[in-house]
Amino acid sequence: MAKQRGLPIEESDKRKLNKKNFEKLFGIFKFAMPYKVPFIIGMVFLFFSSLMLLTFPYVAGKLIDAASGKDWIINDINGIAFVLIGILFIQSIFSFFRVWLFAKVSENSMRDIRVALYERLVRLPMTFFDQRRTGELISRITSDVTMLQDTFSITLAELLRQIITLVAGIIFLFYTTPRLTLFMLITIPVLVVIAMIFGKFIRKLSKKTQDALASANVVVEETLQSIATVKSFTGENYEINRYRNKLNSVVEVALKAAGFRGAFISFIIFALFGGIVAVIWYGATLVSAGEMSVGDLVSFVLYTTFIGGSIAGLGDIYGQIQKAIGSSERVLEILNEITEEQKSLTSESSISGSIRFDKVKFHYPTRPEYRVLDGISLYAEPGEKIALAGHSGAGKSTIIQLLLKFYSIGSGSILLDEKSIEEWDPQGLRKNIGMVPQEVLLFGGSIRENIRYAKPNASEEEIVNAAKQANALEFIDKFPDGFDTLVGERGIKLSGGQRQRIAIARAILKDPAILILDEATSSLDAETESLVQEALDKLMTGRTTVIIAHRLSTIRKVDRIYVIKDGKVIEEGNHEALSAKEGGHYAHLVNLQFADDTLRPLS
Repeated sequence: MAKQRGLPIEESDKRKLNKKNFEKLFGIFKFAMPYKVPFIIGMVFLFFSSLMLLTFPYVAGKLIDAASGKDWIINDINGIAFVLIGILFIQSIFSFFRVWLFAKVSENSMRDIRVALYERLVRLPMTFFDQRRTGELISRITSDVTMLQDTFSITLAELLRQIITLVAGIIFLFYTTPRLTLFMLITIPVLVVIAMIFGKFIRKLSKKTQDALASANVVVEETLQSIATVKSFTGENYEINRYRNKLNSVVEVALKAAGFRGAFISFIIFALFGGIVAVIWYGATLVSAGEMSVGDLVSFVLYTTFIGGSIAGLGDIYGQIQKAIGSSERVLEILNEITEEQKSLTSESSISGSIRFDKVKFHYPTRPEYRVLDGISLYAEPGEKIALAGHSGAGKSTIIQLLLKFYSIGSGSILLDEKSIEEWDPQGLRKNIGMVPQEVLLFGGSIRENIRYAKPNASEEEIVNAAKQANALEFIDKFPDGFDTLVGERGIKLSGGQRQRIAIARAILKDPAILILDEATSSLDAETESLVQEALDKLMTGRTTVIIAHRLSTIRKVDRIYVIKDGKVIEEGNHEALSAKEGGHYAHLVNLQFADDTLRPLS
């Protein structure tokens, strides 16, 4: 069974460090190429910083020997101490520039990756978003890029530093104290390998803790996104208990991991330091036999500590690189997705507005077994108003999505201005189509920004005029901040009628040839509906208009009504003709709504 794409990798899916997976990681490193100069300079600082630090144990040993009366280049204890301070000072300067330069590379690279990811995401076709959850996509641009940022700024530098320390340290030790070095290489690496295996098991438990916490966070996300529903159903206690149960699972796994982590730390303290004691014991026997000096033994112990830390560090870095490869794979997966087609803009700058569907069949890519449209045929001449009527799920909204070229049709044809929709550039096409949905979702900025969204270069006069035509100016002027009033997330600070009128103002500013109305007045009170309907009447003038009808009383004056059932047009005509058709589907819908309106109590 194939794994679903775009999901976080499981521990069993950790990427191996082979050539193919390294190529994925290097595919991300191309974003660092514009900053290769500071990167190379940072590498130079890293190299010399590591080498300077490796001279410290050697000079420290000579300080002990000087105290014992042994000769060196500098025999003065104070002089050697100043050399040690100088080494640390120079090393700290190298470290500062190394950290700053790598940060410069990583921050700029991650910005470029995030921009590239976001640009790719907003240009992807609707079929992509049908198969992904929003939370998963946000995770790609946050968690995965953050993991890559750690790799760029920390993991890579640490990997190189540990390798330099390990290789240079062992070479130096073999040169100065070969017998003791050989003894150390027999004992310490074995213990470190055991520690790495133990550490891998700990990381598995940590991953389970993270997964459990992520599951708990999903509860919070769903609750906050649907807080109105939660409160209306008095589901607060249910959600609290659901969250508490999830967190109990987190605690259970975390405590299990803590127990093993405690055992791991105990092992490290006992076994690893026990190995160091064995090395020191062997070194002490060599000192007592006069085969090495006390200073050489001190230098050796310090070098051993450095090398042991490097080996242990490499184990952790190995795991980090595995995760980074997984993150790079998921990021590249999106970056390699095919965006919506971009055709050269020619005559698409403006259209007259004729629409024709000819025997269109369609099913959503995620539901191939269910045909939503089954041979739909309809048309609208420039300036005409047509309505789509029918029960929910009949296919009305799908017709609009195909008109906006969100999906490719299965068979049949859609013509705009007698030209196949396949020949139209999606951007050029949508610039000629305006939409006022039933549920208006505004962006969290100001009223001005939301209206101007249809035409980013619009003047203040054009924005005010659009608001006036949409009957929105009367409530905007009542706000202390006027057009600068913040609408809140998704427009929550405004009423439904206010949001609708801003959406109408936005459509007026866009000045489209084709207008789509998803029954924009169905959820408004009588007074607000009157204002919105008046604004809509102005907006529809001279434009080809497609109305998705929920309340049939609002489509009496359209030129043509298409009654849709099970993806087919079963009736066609104006309101009077269809209402008078005995036994007709439209007449039945009208009777149902008339009875419903009669029985509905006055509020």
